[in-house]
Amino acid sequence: MTRRAPGLLLVLSAPSGAGKTTLARRFVASRDDAHFSISVTTRAPRGVERDGVDYHFVSPERFGALIGQAAFAEWAEVHGQRYGTLRGAVDEALAAGRIAVFDIDVQGGAQLKALWPASAVAVFVLPPSMTELERRLRARSTDSDEVIARRLSAARSEIELGADQYDYIIVNDDLEVALLQLDAVVAHELARRAGDPERAAGAVVEGLQRGRLAVRPWLT
Repeated sequence: MTRRAPGLLLVLSAPSGAGKTTLARRFVASRDDAHFSISVTTRAPRGVERDGVDYHFVSPERFGALIGQAAFAEWAEVHGQRYGTLRGAVDEALAAGRIAVFDIDVQGGAQLKALWPASAVAVFVLPPSMTELERRLRARSTDSDEVIARRLSAARSEIELGADQYDYIIVNDDLEVALLQLDAVVAHELARRAGDPERAAGAVVEGLQRGRLAVRPWLT
């Protein structure tokens, strides 16, 4: 009987505008064993976002009902809106032995890590600089100056938390390089869980050679 490989919960967090959603979607599109975990949110869709594809868009009342039903593995309020990860999505990913990619905030990432410490790996995505982050936020043309100022203030707090709590830090100044680094992180984690320390260490060394990847001391 073939033993199913353990599932992996890949948590990606970043300040708004750092490019984590684009990175997450590129990663999922490049692999057959990965899927994007769709979060539930009370905010309205932006641009071409679709319900059930980008997010599950719900009313504040529906979100509150889901909290009451203990349906969330984690949830948090960010910039005045609520976001949450359905517990069923986590259980399904682990049971299937797949890579579930979570595009969530620092609060949510910490909750997932606490609930599934053996299955979750957390990657914090940074912009090259605060100046570039502001440029990206303004280029989206979706937020007012007041909202952008709030996002930049929140970003500084999130960066401080992410630097301390997350397993890896990727600086997303080049999307292709960042994707290669994320591939290296996942290769390391899968090899480590499979009991292949030599391949695990090699994956991290490869990631370090590809650019600005910061790794905590998990080379075992």
